[in-house]
Amino acid sequence: MINIVINWLKDLPREYIVIIMGTLPIAELRGAIPLGLYYGMPLAKAFWLAILGNSIFIAPALFLFEPVSNRLRKFKIWARFFDWVFERTKKNADSIQKYEALGLAIFVGIPLPMTGAWSGVIAASLFKIKFRYAFIAILAGVFTAGLIVAGLSALGMMSWKAAIH
Repeated sequence: MINIVINWLKDLPREYIVIIMGTLPIAELRGAIPLGLYYGMPLAKAFWLAILGNSIFIAPALFLFEPVSNRLRKFKIWARFFDWVFERTKKNADSIQKYEALGLAIFVGIPLPMTGAWSGVIAASLFKIKFRYAFIAILAGVFTAGLIVAGLSALGMMSWKAAIH
């Protein structure tokens, strides 16, 4: 799926591709940072482009997620989709219920499947966390996840370079 998206975007500058990959729920910055490194970008550039891409949609999504999902839930197929999304988010969100904004930051900051900024927006909506707290918590989580992914990517690059020399 990610390869299809990258193929569609191939004519854009690589920086734009990294930003766009950072916005996608499938990849987020977990895919954008390694992609930037694959393109030969310095780690810092790949990191900041991925952070930008993964952060740019947070405010609009926090405002729009609930009204849009409520409207779409009137259609059977969307109701099933949102039920599935909400159940998946609830299963992974014990810390959010317990610690609210701090739990949300931790939830988003752990770079595992179903724990990124998009899931953070859904969880903030689901658990009725106020916009200002949710926005700051999700940004903090994105930055933390970015540091973890960048660190792991740097270690992987060092290991790979050592293996070929």
